[in-house]
Amino acid sequence: MKGYLFHTDDDRREMLRSIGAESIDEIIDGQVPQALQMQRPLDLPPAADEMSLEAELRSLAAKNCSVASHICFMGAGAYDHFIPAVVDEMASRGEYYTSYTPYQAEVSQGNLQVMFEYETMVSQISGLDVSNASLYDGGSAATEAVLMALASVKKRHKVVTSDAVHPQYLEILRSYLVGIEAELVVVESDESGCSDPLIDAIDDETACVLIQHPNFFGRLEQVQKIADTAHEKGALVIQSFDPISVGLLKRPGDLGVDIAVAEGQSLGNPLAYGGPYLGIIACRKELMRRMPGRIAGQTIDRRGNRCWVLTLQTREQHIRREKATSNICSNQTLLALRATVYLSLLGPQGLKETAEHCVVKANLARDRFAASERFELVHSGPVFKEFLVRDREADVTGLMRRAAAEGVLAGVPVSDVAEGACGGRYDDCFLVAVTEKRTETELDRLMAVLDAAQVGDSVHLAETV
Repeated sequence: MKGYLFHTDDDRREMLRSIGAESIDEIIDGQVPQALQMQRPLDLPPAADEMSLEAELRSLAAKNCSVASHICFMGAGAYDHFIPAVVDEMASRGEYYTSYTPYQAEVSQGNLQVMFEYETMVSQISGLDVSNASLYDGGSAATEAVLMALASVKKRHKVVTSDAVHPQYLEILRSYLVGIEAELVVVESDESGCSDPLIDAIDDETACVLIQHPNFFGRLEQVQKIADTAHEKGALVIQSFDPISVGLLKRPGDLGVDIAVAEGQSLGNPLAYGGPYLGIIACRKELMRRMPGRIAGQTIDRRGNRCWVLTLQTREQHIRREKATSNICSNQTLLALRATVYLSLLGPQGLKETAEHCVVKANLARDRFAASERFELVHSGPVFKEFLVRDREADVTGLMRRAAAEGVLAGVPVSDVAEGACGGRYDDCFLVAVTEKRTETELDRLMAVLDAAQVGDSVHLAETV
């Protein structure tokens, strides 16, 4: 415990003596105007002993809802997939855990090999030639891909996308595009929840098209058709994909996509109350020099031994700011390690089986909602593991809170993800995600809790999820 104790009085006196000050107050007076200084003690409770403090923290933590205490049907970009124990074991090794996200060029051989293996697996699941060593999350990866496309397609500034792309990804994209010469066109999805209408917005001024498949509503898009149209107009195609889905669906590269991005949380990373997460990006080799971040490569040293190096570092420290490809200067090495271990454990067959379980169980859940008097399925077409449900009584937020009070995280209200998302068309709807972890008994529990909930029930849930 020594490393966690506060400085002693002797420590403080020695530090003050070294800088030539009599007291901490003297230092503050020289830096902070009197008018800005608090003239009273902080309003804090008395110090507690370790046993009392631990009991208080456990009491507070027990008020939280999590996948450890509740049955989880929440999704909207973050999913409760099974994580094998080996993933935690490997990721908690000191040589990986303490370095976390190595920044400097002198990265250890072990971390460089992890990056290389990760990049190899991402290239395999995306069907594209090159991956970097990871980005920060799915939303920033999608935006970095758009910036990459804008830099690659000269004299074009139009970005075409759809409101079937995750609303938070679109908000990130809007923020990044402020102040640069770019036009963002967000086309309304059709009644089936798909992005086919954006095809009409692709023209000779379009630099790139951003599509999500499976999309925010869980629907499957006509990626090949959109990609062919975009390429005919000379535009690049970016696909945001679910890494688990490629166990059954065609990979982005097989659909004619130029750049693929993904949220890597589902690959062995816990939900963790929203992060940190893992940004995945891969592209065709012709675009490699525009890729943000860094790439670890394999080589042979002077003794003939296999080793690993940073093959590409397109980082802002090395070049003029206006010529930089990105402001990304590091990567999520620890979470990329977890994804690498997870994918190596599953292998192609395990990934396929996981995807199959998601599809089968999601369709079982859809059948239950279709048979309910209170709810209706918003879209009738195929989905992967997530789908949109409308509450005919239009009490979505209250419904979710009542279900949580009964131990079920029943879904994600669309309005909670982004206010006014999709023009408010789905404010009375919620997304339900069904992963391989869910059982038929849990599906029965979900429907029993939702069907029993009544509008106006008074439920106090101490903490949000």
